[in-house]
Amino acid sequence: MVQPQTQDITKPQEVEIKKTTKPLTKRVISSEFSINALLNKEDKAEEEETVVVKTEALPQNHFTETDLQAEWNLLLKQLQKKDTFVFNAIKSFKLVKSAENQITVFFPSDSAKVEFDKVGREFFNHFKTKVHNFSIEIIYQRDVENLKIEVMTKRKIFEKFAEKNPLLKDLDDLMRFDLT
Repeated sequence: MVQPQTQDITKPQEVEIKKTTKPLTKRVISSEFSINALLNKEDKAEEEETVVVKTEALPQNHFTETDLQAEWNLLLKQLQKKDTFVFNAIKSFKLVKSAENQITVFFPSDSAKVEFDKVGREFFNHFKTKVHNFSIEIIYQRDVENLKIEVMTKRKIFEKFAEKNPLLKDLDDLMRFDLT
């Protein structure tokens, strides 16, 4: 007969416990529609590449304030027909030739500037090509005071006239005009 092998129970066995440095569970794979992935993508998309262009070899012809205003008005007319939202946002912008190769863009608000950025690069590229001056520098300056468009109500119009002719104020007191 075969005798079963017996172990000596009296001897304690030493067991080694191994610790891991990696997690034992499977790695979670994010789906295509992960919010974190979308936010990280947008951060990378906002970083713009800087392109250095040597302007020594490019033409630097003279342009006038009239040339600038004519092209700006042409752009506004085109935008009025194509994209009225952008047109309404940038119609109060003011472009001024501040130096020989420098254009200053006065804008009323940051939200309007965002809308201008959509068409601004294309406009300035077109303008540089038209006047054959590729060393034009664009400076943006916020100017809320001068570019504010005031909505004229009937009451405000009447008050302006009443400043010029005080008898209108007396007439308003007598007749009680409805200027709403």
